[in-house]
Amino acid sequence: MATRTNAGAWKSFLVEHYRPGATVAELSEWAIRVRDAAEELARDGRPVRYVRSTIVPGDESMLCLLEAAGEALVRETYVRAGIPFERLSFAIPEEDGA
Repeated sequence: MATRTNAGAWKSFLVEHYRPGATVAELSEWAIRVRDAAEELARDGRPVRYVRSTIVPGDESMLCLLEAAGEALVRETYVRAGIPFERLSFAIPEEDGA
């Protein structure tokens, strides 16, 4: 897992996936692939960290939260995982935005 030596340099990103017809098991597998890709990059010294995923079965969707030094690292994580996404947004965690 990446070590957060300069917390101010890290940003949070929300990644949205919408997959009509996808099962919870399929979306769970995608989350594992994203997590594994982030961990690989972190081991290589790249500042990216998978935080968590939320699967919304009724919407056939998944939301992933990652922390990284920049959006490019999140995109690189997804390329490495081989997972497409519909939207990538900068997000402000509650404790930072309050």
